[in-house]
Amino acid sequence: MSDKPALARGADAEKFAPLFPDARRSGEAPVKLSAWQRWEMTSIVGGLQAANTGFSNAGGATLEPLKPVLLIDEAELTRLRLLAQQAGDSAGHREGYARGLADGHAAGLAAVQAQAAQLQALTLSLPGALRGADHDVADDLLALALDLARQLLGQALKAEPQAMLTVVRELLQAEPVLMGMPQLLLHPDDAALVKEHLPDELQAAGWRIRVDATLQRGGCRVLASSGELDATLPTRWERVAAALIRNVTPTATSLASTGAGHG
Repeated sequence: MSDKPALARGADAEKFAPLFPDARRSGEAPVKLSAWQRWEMTSIVGGLQAANTGFSNAGGATLEPLKPVLLIDEAELTRLRLLAQQAGDSAGHREGYARGLADGHAAGLAAVQAQAAQLQALTLSLPGALRGADHDVADDLLALALDLARQLLGQALKAEPQAMLTVVRELLQAEPVLMGMPQLLLHPDDAALVKEHLPDELQAAGWRIRVDATLQRGGCRVLASSGELDATLPTRWERVAAALIRNVTPTATSLASTGAGHG
């Protein structure tokens, strides 16, 4: 059996001898210790220091102290600081925006509510205003229509005096037929016109012409024992006005009803 392992163990013992100075080397006489000899930690510490010294000098190289290494360069540190600042600014911006948005929403909501209240008040008052406006419009429309009709009638009589003949013909055909020698009262100018153009019709009906200077030209009256026919201008004008009122009033009523329906 080879003795190389034993030699190796001997060499190891020599190498680590400083760690255990009191250890017995091969071939040395055993160290005698008293039964109560005190064990000191310094023996191990001293041995470790000696071993370290041996290792450092074993290769003939000198270990230099480690230099501190900066893991993050200055540019990276600046970039990180900038990112942190931007993150803080962004958070502040979001917070300010949220606060401003909430304040703006509250202000906008208050404005909309105020406008809605005004609109509601206007809507509630609209039917009455429409009815009042409809009545005003109807009155204005009626007054305008009557004025236009009056002007047209006067212009027609002046431009065409023969229009009086149409009025007389309508009276001759009116029902019931007047009895008892009816008399046709006319303005002097109209009397001459009727005698010239309607002599046969008057004779067939048994009417006689009587001049009345108090009558306005374009109007006439028929007097008989069985009744009377009034075709004077004031009376005819009242009939025209009544017809206009009947035509205008339903329109105004319909407009008022429409306005009330929207309310």
